[in-house]
Amino acid sequence: MRSKLAQVWVETVIYTLIALILIGTVLAFAKPKIEQLQDKALIEQSLEIMDSINSNVLNVVQGGPGNKRVIDIGLKKGSITIDGPSKMVYFKLEGTRSMYSEPGAAVMVGDVNVTTIKKAGNYDVTLTDSYPNYEIMYNGNPAGVKTVTKAPNPYKFVILNNGTDPTTGLLQINFEII
Repeated sequence: MRSKLAQVWVETVIYTLIALILIGTVLAFAKPKIEQLQDKALIEQSLEIMDSINSNVLNVVQGGPGNKRVIDIGLKKGSITIDGPSKMVYFKLEGTRSMYSEPGAAVMVGDVNVTTIKKAGNYDVTLTDSYPNYEIMYNGNPAGVKTVTKAPNPYKFVILNNGTDPTTGLLQINFEII
């Protein structure tokens, strides 16, 4: 009688271990793929953010001097940089498992330039929107550069048309974060 009871417990433990091993094996293969799909979705959302920034820049340009727009931008991963001297706004996601475009090749998705760089088994993806016909500023400074990173709450970006700069003849687009 005792040997049958012991056998039941041994079988229960063995079946439980086999089930745990199978679950662990499935997770070992599925988790990287899930993370890759999450990163791809994040890049797609970031492209939408870049499109939103671009459409708001175009709206303030069409609205004339003094026109401004406020947009909420939530970042779960990566960073957005407003680079006045380079006249660019770019989003950078480092260490992603998703190869969004061919590594080393620049690809245009709408008005956004997408560049993927392979680094140590992962990828760095940069989304760049360039504004060569405007003077991009941060807090009224043409030499201003501001990088914002992931945060639990969305950032409030203010995009303002400051009119034409008399020295350069370029339309000044000012970014602020409130």
